[in-house]
Amino acid sequence: MTSILEAARSNVVTPAIRAVADEEEIDPLELCQRIAEGSVVIMHRGEKCVGIGAGLRTKINVNLGTSNVSVSPDEEVEKALVAERYGADMISDLSMGGDIPAIRAAVAGRTTLPLTTVPIYQAVAEHGLEDLTAEDILATIRAQAEEGVSSLVVHCVNPHMIDLLKAQGRVMGVVSKGGSITSSFMYLNQCKNPFIEHFDEILAIAREHDIVLSLGNTARSGCIHDPQDPVQMEEMRQNIELARYAHHMGVQAIIEGAGGHIRFDRIREVIRSYKTHSSFPLFVAGPLPTDVAAGYDHVAGAVGASAASAAGADYLCYITPAEHLSLPSPEHVKEGLIAFRIAAHIGDSVKRGAVGRDLEMARNRAEFNRGGQIACTFDPERAQQIMETAGNEICTMCGDFCAIRLMKAICGSGKSTECPDKSVRF
Repeated sequence: MTSILEAARSNVVTPAIRAVADEEEIDPLELCQRIAEGSVVIMHRGEKCVGIGAGLRTKINVNLGTSNVSVSPDEEVEKALVAERYGADMISDLSMGGDIPAIRAAVAGRTTLPLTTVPIYQAVAEHGLEDLTAEDILATIRAQAEEGVSSLVVHCVNPHMIDLLKAQGRVMGVVSKGGSITSSFMYLNQCKNPFIEHFDEILAIAREHDIVLSLGNTARSGCIHDPQDPVQMEEMRQNIELARYAHHMGVQAIIEGAGGHIRFDRIREVIRSYKTHSSFPLFVAGPLPTDVAAGYDHVAGAVGASAASAAGADYLCYITPAEHLSLPSPEHVKEGLIAFRIAAHIGDSVKRGAVGRDLEMARNRAEFNRGGQIACTFDPERAQQIMETAGNEICTMCGDFCAIRLMKAICGSGKSTECPDKSVRF
């Protein structure tokens, strides 16, 4: 089977490339060029194809999955259904409790979105940290690839990064679960990173199944008082090097970085540092520009995500109101997803210019077309519900004193508003 990257290198427009080109309104051969150079990847599952990268709409990932203390397969399926219903571009299954393959199969069976996994999660959940081996990790990667996942995340923390972390004195240390598990494996076994040592084997699996490799973000900051530091710079350097090698070997690659917690005024600088050093698609978790929004972290995250998208982030991982507190409920998934879709839309209005959806909304408002306004929103059900509570044909905020209506009467009358004495205007 010819992979998407191989086809793009030969300027062959496959159905997947054609589908993304049509969706993004881009010339298929131009899309082939971007895939061939590595600035765009296509994730796919079945007939569903999603493009991520240069010149394309900013995409949103929804995390779901069990933990070792909370397992509800039915709820995870419901979260996945909510994610697809409200416009997620892809789903990540981060399950670490229960029958993980069965949970993922249930999610895959009810949805069409591309599906990402973090293999170290399942491997450590099934084998335990002390008994886990590199072969267990590789076996998990093979099994997930055979299941038909769209993307795999590997955390390539190296011993030098760990030494830098020890010397750095961060307030929050490492907050990446995948990165911390991988680091603990290295410490317990006094070994190098298994993902780096077996990188060629992982690439062979990814190439065989046409899976996108996502190079994880171990070094992201856990609070806004931990700025970009030498650890992050080393991870960025290494992830770019690994992405280039993966791409050379025929595997599409994404770089994760610039996520976590970043003070607002630093977001653009951090994003640009990644984008200056490579053109690979950049995946960003958040970022959160404040540490004190628990319960409303989806709002704070959307603020940071809009800045990140505008600065060049290609792919955002949403945050829910449950961040830092608990596993999210289906309603939390909806709230976080819609907040981040709005953030991505704001970022796209900067990267891609003014967007037609906003103009359509403005025209509907100018024409008092309330149905048209509702259709333009990210959550028409909620907008309709709020409008209906008014029980009135006109907006209850302004009532008879609607600014648009009043000014239409003046601007549309054709009459002069000059007063007789010429010195005062209406």
